[in-house]
Amino acid sequence: MNHSIRLANLADIDAIFDIRTSVHENHLSREQLAAMGISPITVRQAILEAPCAWIAEVNGAPVGFSMADVEDGCVFAAFVLPGFEGNGLGRRLMEQAETFLFQHHQTIWLETAQASRACGFYRHLGWQPVKNLTEGDVRFEKSRS
Repeated sequence: MNHSIRLANLADIDAIFDIRTSVHENHLSREQLAAMGISPITVRQAILEAPCAWIAEVNGAPVGFSMADVEDGCVFAAFVLPGFEGNGLGRRLMEQAETFLFQHHQTIWLETAQASRACGFYRHLGWQPVKNLTEGDVRFEKSRS
């Protein structure tokens, strides 16, 4: 298998939504995402404003993505299709987002469900839990070393 990570472009928006709505943990439908203000239009705007999203490909097909919000200094999303987990793609996607954010911030953050596998994944990558949030979420931070 040929793995690669590249900057996302406008042609990737459908793949981003397909990946996001295909995950088992922290699953959200397109309708739920839209209710949160996350739509193809808002993702398009984000991609046009800054290099804020990356695509993981296997044999040329998108199988994962990460997105960062440079203004807020946060990793907004990181998802890999269930059939491609465990191949290091999530780690590589997070490295892209972190590198980008550390160009602008000393400390960066993300939030996830405390009971999720993602929680352990972020800890493994050196993220530190700093605050328990409502509804079982936790805020993680990571500082530039």
